[in-house]
Amino acid sequence: MYKNYLKIAWRNLIRNKSFSLLNIVGLSIGLAVTALILIWINFEIGVDQFHTNKNRIYQVYNQYPVEGEIWTWNSTPKIMAPTIKKDYPEVESVSRYNYDDTFLFSVGNKKMKSTGTIVDPDFLNIFSFPLLEGSVETVLEGVNSVVITETFAKKLFGDEPAVGKMVKVDNADTFKVTGILKDLPNNTGFNFEFLMPWAYANQLGWNDKHWGNNSIATYVLLKEGADYTAFSEKIKNLRERYDKGAADMVTYLYPWSRYWLYSEFEDGKEVGGRIVSIRMFGFIAAIILLIACINFMNLSTARSEKRAKEVGIRKVVGARKGALIGQFLGESILISAIAAVLALVLVVLALPSFGELVQRPLALDMTNEWFWLSALGVVVFTGILAGSYPALYLSGFKPSAVLKGTFKKMSAPVTPRKVMVVLQFSAAIILITASIIVTQQLQKVQNRQSGYSKANLIYSIVEGDVGKNYTLIKNELLASGTAESVTKTSSPITQGWSNSWGFDWKGKDEDNITTIQRFSADDAIAKTTGMEIIAGRDFDLSKYPTDSTAAIINESAVKLMNFEEPLGQIIKDMGIEWRVVGVVKDFILDSPFQKVEPMVIEGALYANNVIHIKFNKTESTSESLATTEAIFRKYNPEYPFNYEFVDQEYAKKFDDQKRTGQLVSLFTLLTIFISCLGLFGLASYMAENRIKEIGIRKVLGASVQNITTLLSKDFLKLVLISIVLAVPISWYFMSKWLDDFAYRITISWWIFALAGILALTIALLTVSFQAVKAAIANPVKSLRTE
Repeated sequence: MYKNYLKIAWRNLIRNKSFSLLNIVGLSIGLAVTALILIWINFEIGVDQFHTNKNRIYQVYNQYPVEGEIWTWNSTPKIMAPTIKKDYPEVESVSRYNYDDTFLFSVGNKKMKSTGTIVDPDFLNIFSFPLLEGSVETVLEGVNSVVITETFAKKLFGDEPAVGKMVKVDNADTFKVTGILKDLPNNTGFNFEFLMPWAYANQLGWNDKHWGNNSIATYVLLKEGADYTAFSEKIKNLRERYDKGAADMVTYLYPWSRYWLYSEFEDGKEVGGRIVSIRMFGFIAAIILLIACINFMNLSTARSEKRAKEVGIRKVVGARKGALIGQFLGESILISAIAAVLALVLVVLALPSFGELVQRPLALDMTNEWFWLSALGVVVFTGILAGSYPALYLSGFKPSAVLKGTFKKMSAPVTPRKVMVVLQFSAAIILITASIIVTQQLQKVQNRQSGYSKANLIYSIVEGDVGKNYTLIKNELLASGTAESVTKTSSPITQGWSNSWGFDWKGKDEDNITTIQRFSADDAIAKTTGMEIIAGRDFDLSKYPTDSTAAIINESAVKLMNFEEPLGQIIKDMGIEWRVVGVVKDFILDSPFQKVEPMVIEGALYANNVIHIKFNKTESTSESLATTEAIFRKYNPEYPFNYEFVDQEYAKKFDDQKRTGQLVSLFTLLTIFISCLGLFGLASYMAENRIKEIGIRKVLGASVQNITTLLSKDFLKLVLISIVLAVPISWYFMSKWLDDFAYRITISWWIFALAGILALTIALLTVSFQAVKAAIANPVKSLRTE
């Protein structure tokens, strides 16, 4: 029996090649897109879930009321980790993590920079990064011990054993390689090639005990059976106990297994993070697969008349409804299986490009038995989902009506087929609208004035001997004519590295706690970056030596501090009085999607991390870079000259939104394409069924336009209904999406009008092809049997 069903299913596929092709292509694209998105989602939800103790690992978080809201952040004072370990017996292990540090490693004449971090010895007890060589208990005990990854070991020592070898770090300190780590897996948020012991931070003078310096991450491994909620309650007032100025600050533990997906907080509550994108694109995957299944349903039920007599005869000879349902479901599963094979080929071909688009190292593990079990499940699920309605519909035909010729297809105002077409195009219109709004939002922010000139501006991180030779480097750059201006700052002009609510000034409202960006520059910051000075002057140490403790503030700071005359005002920070000498127009330091925060640019006292260089416009960029590199190498010969173009770094701020826009646009096009496949098939079948009617109308004088309108209008009505349904839905969800941006567009009516016109145009072109083809056919051929 089953063999017979298979034969019938195969013959139906071959007999109706065009409809079979439309079904298979639509389903294969739907399955391929769904598979790509699910591979991506699986990667995201698997990040750092491989650690053996993941359910006992926590990160220390803080909360504090600022500007009427509860702010949440995960950086802590350096003294936090040893204090927690000392005071609370529930803690098994604790480690500080100094985020990413870059050092120059030297082995003989071989020199290379690498990114790693400084941690406490317990770090490798907390996290499951396996050692290939060395002991977890001892590799990070000595001050000058270093653990490196296997790839970094090969870079430094080739194929020679690395453990026990000596390396020089930053041309200053000699380290002994005490362990080799297995290369970090792709699915981790950590990024390091080496680990150094925290004792080295003490040696460098980095390990302060100031409770107000939130600058590192603190990880805690609780003992088995410890309740983290109860423990969080115990450490709630830890900061206040050691820092009387932190009376309202709350310390608590956050499950580290959630950090990757749930990293955003509003008013002290977890509101999302990457999980928002995962849910959105997971929903899009479901919609695309559903649309592909709807195509199958519509095309199968549209061809119902062709198989009505087959059903009638089978029922007359004794076939039960259940057997017929099984047969039709088997046919849909066969089509689903063929589509799945084609989808697998598409996934293999598209995965590298898709991984590059989403910036993830995605892979398809076809050696995993779970992959094939999942694939089989998807094939069966898709086959049942797509074939359920056609199977129930076709198996429900009454044999007496079919065999007497009195069977009529559905012609009611509302039919399941029409509903499904409306759902298809509603989804397409929602995605078209989303694509337009994402593009408009991105363009608006990209066109937003940054507040400084990015052209011909580079920055270089201070390292090696650059700090002590900075004056010589600066003078030579200016004397050579390569640079118009040079300044040393605390951070790049594109990044905020420090902020505080501890600033003080005359007339400050002590109840209004506001975060203020802290930036530092030594000289000519406005001249170098092109900031617009609206009051006062730039820093000029040669003319005003006291500018080392001067300050320049932005417009937002003037408003916050309520200065009628800001020049000459005193702002206190970190125990120093900074005298305001200038006011600059607001400029974007961090996110261009958010409002500009108040900022204090302090004088040269703390400007020691980054050098900004404004190149002379009369020289080519390549000439300027060559001269600059030669000067840096002259005064810092042991280090390579590394730099970043400010305009390129600023452009990176839009990468995430660009990717979102590209993904939404891609899935929109695929949704439209799949919907049009179904519409094309329905229009083709409609024209085929009405061929004699069309012939009679032509004989009676109907024009091509009349017939095209006749065949197209029903479909266009459905698209119009889709527009009416899609507009409020898309407006609601895109308004919610835009709420995340302080600097945002207003959703205009023309966006919905454009999406509707595009949908109508696409539907009209799809249907009109078949309508015009039927209208221009010779009526003699369609009527010659009458």
